[in-house]
Amino acid sequence: MKVLVVGGSKGIGKASVELLLEEGHEVIVASRSNNEIGHLPIEHIEVDVTDHDSLAALEDLDELQGVIYCPGSINLKPFHRLKAEDFQADFDLNVQGAIQVIQRTMPALKEGKGSVVLFSTVAVQQGMSFHASVAASKGALEGLTRSLAAEWAPTIRVNAIAPSLTDTSLAAGLLGNDKKREASAERHPLKEVGSPEDIARMAVHLIGDGGKWISGQVFGIDGGMSRLR
Repeated sequence: MKVLVVGGSKGIGKASVELLLEEGHEVIVASRSNNEIGHLPIEHIEVDVTDHDSLAALEDLDELQGVIYCPGSINLKPFHRLKAEDFQADFDLNVQGAIQVIQRTMPALKEGKGSVVLFSTVAVQQGMSFHASVAASKGALEGLTRSLAAEWAPTIRVNAIAPSLTDTSLAAGLLGNDKKREASAERHPLKEVGSPEDIARMAVHLIGDGGKWISGQVFGIDGGMSRLR
């Protein structure tokens, strides 16, 4: 397979890149830098998903079997402290960025009969304090997932993954010491914090042959948080 991983230079994106390479796939990474993945046998395209002009470079791609869109945000504030700019920034990164990437790679996805994987959050289905902005934008992404899956069937499959807190640089402020890490693990029924690899395995499964009869779904990879008590 030839797979484009957007935001593949760190966290879940990087774990997805490494797993795809282990399985022998061709990987293209679109990100602002390749500092952490420059040693890997990949093609790198420098883009900023909030700068839509820079995404024009993705229009030159052909015959993609997968697009994994990984950029995300953790903007946790009480609702009364959230400004319009906060909601707009989260929406631009999580939703408009994904829309722009998908629109620009759509011809290549159709040519390759490809699959798209997006990322939501457990906070969409499980109400959580201080998550209003990120949950609002990720909720829109879940709607986009189902709408595109319906519109593009049977040619292109579209699914999403809704993780809980995952041990990435994005979550460093929430997992900064042993006490915070233990408290975060305790909130999950499976009593541990997720790893990037936990999430990447599902992403790679969904774009591969193992997911060929799956579309329009949102999968909670969340240590049981969204369903178990």
